[in-house]
Formats: sequence, C-alpha cells, structure tokens
Amino acid sequence: MRCFIALALLLGLSLTAFAEDIRLQPLKDLNGYFPFTPPRSLPEWEQRKEYVRRQILLAAGLWPMPTKTPLNAVIHGRIDGDGYIVEKVYFESAPGFFVTGNLYRPKNIQGRVPGVMFAHGHRENARLYLTPDDTLRKSIADGAERFERAGRSTYQSQCRQLTRMGCVVWQWDMLSDSDSIQFSRQLVHGFAKQRPEMNTTKNWGLYSPQAEAHCQNILGLQTLNAVRGLDFLLSLPEVDPQRIAITGASGGGTQTMLLAAIDDRIQLSFPVVMVSTAMQGGCTCENASLLRVNTGNVEFAALFAPKPQGMNSADDWTKEMAAKGFPELQQLYALFGKKDNVYLKRGEHFPHNYNAVTRSAFYTFLNKHFQLGWPAPVIETDFDPLPPDQLTVWDDEHPAPKAADPEFERRLLAWFTEDAQQQVLAAATTPNGLQKLIRPAVEVLIGRTLANAGDVEWTLQDEQDRGEFLERTGTLLNKTYGEEVKVVILCPKQGNGRAVVWLDDQGVTALRNADGSLKPAVQKLVQAGAAVLGADLLFQGGDPVKQTRVVATPREFAGYTFGYNHTLFAQRTHDVLTIVRFLRQATGGPCPNPKSVAIAGWRNTGPLVAAGGALAGEALDRVAVDTQGFRFAKLLDYRDPLFLPGGAKYLDLPGLLALHAPRPLWLAGEGADPALVTAAYRAAASGDGLVTFTGDAAQQEAAAGLWLLK
Repeated sequence: MRCFIALALLLGLSLTAFAEDIRLQPLKDLNGYFPFTPPRSLPEWEQRKEYVRRQILLAAGLWPMPTKTPLNAVIHGRIDGDGYIVEKVYFESAPGFFVTGNLYRPKNIQGRVPGVMFAHGHRENARLYLTPDDTLRKSIADGAERFERAGRSTYQSQCRQLTRMGCVVWQWDMLSDSDSIQFSRQLVHGFAKQRPEMNTTKNWGLYSPQAEAHCQNILGLQTLNAVRGLDFLLSLPEVDPQRIAITGASGGGTQTMLLAAIDDRIQLSFPVVMVSTAMQGGCTCENASLLRVNTGNVEFAALFAPKPQGMNSADDWTKEMAAKGFPELQQLYALFGKKDNVYLKRGEHFPHNYNAVTRSAFYTFLNKHFQLGWPAPVIETDFDPLPPDQLTVWDDEHPAPKAADPEFERRLLAWFTEDAQQQVLAAATTPNGLQKLIRPAVEVLIGRTLANAGDVEWTLQDEQDRGEFLERTGTLLNKTYGEEVKVVILCPKQGNGRAVVWLDDQGVTALRNADGSLKPAVQKLVQAGAAVLGADLLFQGGDPVKQTRVVATPREFAGYTFGYNHTLFAQRTHDVLTIVRFLRQATGGPCPNPKSVAIAGWRNTGPLVAAGGALAGEALDRVAVDTQGFRFAKLLDYRDPLFLPGGAKYLDLPGLLALHAPRPLWLAGEGADPALVTAAYRAAASGDGLVTFTGDAAQQEAAAGLWLLK
C-alpha cells in the first residue's frame, strides 16, 4: 500500500478518489499467476475462444495474415538412413526471409501418412546440437536418456523415431539458430536497449515504438514461420492433411501452443514444459505486446479443445500443473464430451527438458490418436546421429543469405507494413469492411467494448447549488473491474434531457477557467439545459504523466510490460466507456436516463475519445474530437502516455475516426477533407454526418459546443 500512496503523491493524485482502484496495484509481469477459468457452457466458450484467438493473431502481427507469397522451397542433400531419409530444406516465409530445417521421411511410403512439425527451444544450434559427454552421462544416470549414441542428439532421435512410425517430420530452426542467420541471437533472445538508429518514423527496426505500433515482433515472425512451415509440410503429396501434429519443448512449446491455437489444420498438439499458470516464457521471442493481457498459456492450450492434446510437468514452472491448470483443461474438454483427449504426463522429478520419457509419452499419444498400430508404450531405439556438417542447409551450391543484416531487418518490416496497409485499406473500401477487420482489431487493442464495459455505480461526495444548476462531485465505481473515475456533473435545474461529456487533459478542472468561472462553451451547454460531465481519467487531476509505468526489468522491450498490462491509453479509454455506460444505464444518481449522450475530447484526450467513441457505437449520439493531427506512428517512446501497440496498423487515428460513421462527428485537427474519414461517411450514406472544423483553435470549443446542441 505504501508504494500505491507514494505513486499517487508522485503523480499528484487524490488518494480518496483512487483508494480502491485496482490499476494502482503493481504491474503484472511474466512471473505472475495466470489461472484459467473454465466456461459454464460451450456457447460462452466459443465467444471467448474467438476473442483470445484474435488477440494472439493480432499480437503476432497476423491480423490480417500477411500475404502468402511463393515459398520457393528448395529441397536438397538427401541422406539415406535406416528406413528413412533426411533432406535439407529452405524456403521463404516472406520475400527474402528464409526458413531453414531438415525434412525426415520414411522410405517406401504407401498412401498418405501423418505429418509432424517439431519446434525446438532455446538451446543454441539446437537442430545441429550434440550433447557433451558429461551431460549425457548424467542424463542416463537420472533416467532422462537411455542410449549413449542416440542420446547425443535428442532432436534427431525424435525425428528418426517418428519416421519409423510412418510420419513425415519437419524440424525447423527458430530465428538466429543453426542455419537461420538473418537475425542475430543477441537481437532475438537478448535484446536489452532501444537502438536509436532503428527508432525512426521510417525504416524502423524491431522493438522500436514504430514496430510495436504495427504489431511487428520476433514472436510474430517465428509464428509466421510456423504457419508457412505448415504450408510447406502440406505441400508434400504424401502428407495426410487430416493427421497433422505439432510438438516442441520450452520455447518450442510456446510455438506449439500458438500454432495449434490459431491454425485449424493442426489436429494433435503436444506442448512440453510450457503450459503453466506460472511463468509464461521469459524470452523476448516468447512475448509480444497485447499477447497475454487477461489471458495466459493455459487458456492458449484450451483453444485447441476438443482435439487431442498432451502436455507434461517437470521440476520447473510447470510443476504445479496437475493441481493448477490441468484440472481446468479437463473440465473444458468434458464440456465437449472429450475429457480423455487431454493428457498430462507428470515428471516433476525431471528438470526442464524434452527427455526420453516424455518423448515416449508423445509417441504413445500420437500412436493412439492417429491409429498408427504400434504396441504401447512406444520407445526409441539406439542409432548413430548424423554430424552437424551433414545437416546444415547452406553450402557452395546453396549460399547463405547475409547474416544479421540491419538493412534486411528494415526491408522486411517495410514489406510487412506495406502488405498490411494494402490489406487494411482494401478491407476499408468494401461493404462493412471497417466493421469486419478494423473494429475487431480495435476491440483487442483497447481490450474492452461498451458491451463488457462493466457494472457502474455512482457515489455522491459533494453537492453545491450554483443557481441555474447543481454541481455534483462524486465517483464512478466500475464494480466489474475495480476501477474508479472521479467526475463532476453540472446538472441544470431546467434540464432538456441531454448529457454532454467534456473531457480534457486537465480532467475535471477543464470545465472552468482559472478564476473558477465556467468556460464559455460549457456555460452555454448548461444554460441550454444540457448536463455536462467532466472527469479525471486515470492519473489525471494532477501533474501530467510524461512517461507510463513499466515492469521492473532493465530490458527496454515493450512486450514485457504491455504483453501483460493494458497501456495507459487503453485504461483511459476504459474510463471513457465507464462514463458512457454509467450515463446509459443510470436509473438513479445525478441526471438519470438522459435522452441523448454526446462526448467531446480536447487536446491529448481527443484520441482517447476517438477510440472510446468508436467502441461505444450507438450509445453516443454525437462525438466532437480535436485530434491535433495526432498519429500513433509518430511516437518515439513506448512509455509515452499515448502509446498503443498496434495503434498505427489499422489506419492509425483515421481508422478509429472512420468507425464512427454514420453517427454525427465533429472533427478538428484533420483538415477540411480527411480522405479516409470522409470516404467512410460517404460509404455509410451519411456525408452530412461529418463536420470538419478548420478555424482558429481558440474558437474550437465554442464551435463544437454549438454543434453539440443541435
């Protein structure tokens, strides 16, 4: 509590107003607690499932999915093994962006056979890795491995065993690993400090505020590689599209969960040492802004229900899975009548790895559900692993791309930016395109809509009779979310049933001049009979917040904070929705049941009102916004109070404004003819619903006030 009080005092906040606001608690990080609450019904789950799946896609930069360009796959360097063959593969998941790996196939394939995708974790050079002698001896002594030869490469052992069972296996490299050299290991896994040369409004690099504003991140690149890897696997004529599985451990377990969650082509999933209510994945390659806000890995695994899914526990963050997480997954599977389709292999006596015991559990699970006909349990046999130089993809005939090339990094992100912009613009020009693509995206960016804005309760703290009107000061308590908003409501004694929300950076004090008199525009609204509500949105009402809070880490990666917590921009938009919900649900309190509700946003609060108004829909009759030409894509600091991951991708602020059509919108700061917004209103056959103001800034509030009274 002391830290909450200190924070409030530092920011100049009222302790009384925010004493119960849950948002003053410490920020959540990847080491928090992430329980999964099973749904009460399947219809309830389908709605939740759609949202979380969309959240993953959006956080990974895959909403919409980047254009699937030709893979240009190259398969070469066949190696004959005992009953199977190994080949070297590379293809392009995006133009010039190479995915590398090995393809294992059984010899003498009859008909179509299962395909297995095998993702690896953070072991350096994993696909080419050979276990040192001392490590291998200890693993054999502990029962984690069985063989002195096969144990030297657990990756090859797994691929070989799966081919013996009749499967085609695609084992690919994570970014910066083995033959995937276009990004450095330091950038992918060890990024710590923002790079000034990459933090620009054009030609930016990963981890920059611009990349975050376009949902461009390492996790997303790896997930795209997994999607395109599945495309590659399914392009092989011998692979059965009805029997596709994926597995992987640690970071590979993260990739397993994500691909299984977002791609319906996966039919069996087995994430290892990763499904947990505890630590969610510590690497920059496992985190992304927006990804785990109000969700977590157990729910990610739940998205795969009711299809067959196995997982395990070990002496790591998964060790409590049998009691926390797995029972809830069983409850969900039971709703489908498929409780036996989810399986936990317990192994708390083993450390964090994908050992022979767990591999056997995977083989046996796969054998059962794909009906491969092997006696259970399925156990590996010994063999001599191939040396790394026989597995590496690049050679003189197949030269490697340039390693760790910053210009390639810039070009790749520029391609994703242009591709997304073309898709979003194309959608925006189709009937209902804004509502089908951009609105669902904004719902995730903000993390709340008016429909789930919460149950709001009004508490009166003070009332003053000002002659023509009553001035009521109080607090809106959002009981659903434990949030509070301080408000002042000016209620005319001869009201006309209208309510106008007047929001500004200065909070409730924005209703008045420095001498305490009402601002002229506010006074005219009250004199005309409209109730006017001012509010201190989160952390307003004191000195302006110049930088938002971040979690306690020296690493300057937005995803470590905003992958688990709403941004301040989103939280203040929540307050806007709380206010609108209060006015529309009010059956008591000041000025109940207004016939119409309008809202105006000034200065840096204008973009918040643009977002809130877009999500409030028909609950708002009129919206007035001064944007001051703000764009998310221009921010150069991910701690800026207006920072919003993904904010620039969906046509930036004009995209939010376009969502207001056809409702009346008064707009300043965007010029006389803002093309996108104008087009949206014309498409909605409501061209006269948009009013643009280009006059003197000092006259804005007066002009907007008159328009709000129409």
